[in-house]
This record gives sequence, structure tokens and C-alpha cells, in this order.
Amino acid sequence: MQPLCDTHRMRGEAWLAGADLRPTRQRVLLAALLVGDGRDRHVTAEWLHDAARETGEKVSLATVYNTLRAFTEAGLVQEITVDGSGSHFDTRLDDHAHFYWEGGGHLSDAGTEGLRIPNLPEAPEGMEIAKVDVVIRLRPKA
Repeated sequence: MQPLCDTHRMRGEAWLAGADLRPTRQRVLLAALLVGDGRDRHVTAEWLHDAARETGEKVSLATVYNTLRAFTEAGLVQEITVDGSGSHFDTRLDDHAHFYWEGGGHLSDAGTEGLRIPNLPEAPEGMEIAKVDVVIRLRPKA
């Protein structure tokens, strides 16, 4: 078990305060795991649940899912779904593409320099395109 350091907890609390979310014990723990070290990450609810358990704190998987939903609704993370089989949550909020590593089932950031998506279809009447998500699937060469 590795308890969280005070610096990570303080960063997590500040992150929550910036979104006006109440800093419950579980939210602070999960926020500290997500952003406490200052690095961006892509996580699944299961990964975050395991990381929380490694600190010795008790938190249910249902609480992790509910907390990630609250973080998404507050604009702290963005949800990325691949194949409809599960969601990844990204702490980096700017527009960027992702690599999906099929063998390991994880996401990483992909460079967007030079990425162009010409000729998008017209949005239906009364609608506008809000965002385009790009997930590039990777697998070893045959």
C-alpha cells in the first residue's frame, strides 16, 4: 500500500475547487490519483479503482464510476469510448487525437500536427458539429 502524499491531495483539492465540486473524501482521493502528479493520463474506471485500493483507501467501483461521471459533467475529464466496450477518461481537455493500442487496450495521445479532416458531412438541419473525436487503432504488423 502506498498512501498519497499531501502534495497530490492538495493538487486534487485545487482541481476540484476549480470546477466547484464539493471535495468529498472519495473525490479528493480520485482527483489526487488523476492529477496529483501534474501529468495527464488516460484511465478506465477499473484502473482508477485499483489505484485507489493500492493507497489503502476504501472506495467501491460504483463510486469510481459515479465520480468519473461527475468529473466529466464538470468538464474536468473527457470520456472516450472505443468500440462501445468501455470508456477511457482523459485529463487532457484540448482537442487532440488518440492512439488505441489494440493488444493492450489502452489509449495514448497522438500528435495532431498536420492532421486534417476535410469534407466532413453536413450536419442535419438545426444542428452543428460540436467536436470530432479521432481514435487511431494500432496493432503489430503481421
